Amino acid sequence: MSLRMIQFLAVVSTALALIPAGAHLFELPNKIDLPREPYLTVQGVYAGWAWFGVVDFAALILNAVMAVKLRRQPLAFSFALAAALCFVLFFVIFFIWTFPANQATANWTTVPDNWNELRRQWEYSHAVNALVMLAALCSVTLSVLATHKD
Repeated sequence: MSLRMIQFLAVVSTALALIPAGAHLFELPNKIDLPREPYLTVQGVYAGWAWFGVVDFAALILNAVMAVKLRRQPLAFSFALAAALCFVLFFVIFFIWTFPANQATANWTTVPDNWNELRRQWEYSHAVNALVMLAALCSVTLSVLATHKD
């Protein structure tokens, strides 16, 4: 696969990964203080969103492949590597904070006693990941712009 095609797919997959992350960020102010029942109702809209992890994983792989292909172009390589590392950070945050909240609440279908703490953990981990995804999109875009056409 050509470098240009990998760059295109890396940018598109990274942009797609930002969509749900950004949605979580922008809904936070309206959701964070909802009472229990309305909060659980709203959380129901995320059923099936776990499949979006395929896009996140594809973006990680594409950004890493792009970094390898750009290893002889230090500036473009650095930005591509930064984008790939953003996805690594995204997954670390997800598996340390978001996933455990999903597990403890059976994907927000049950309400444990510490549900409010879990809600904050879930909401803020998503908000941080939105910023990580924005950094990834900026990095991959800068990598493409910095690439020399050999």
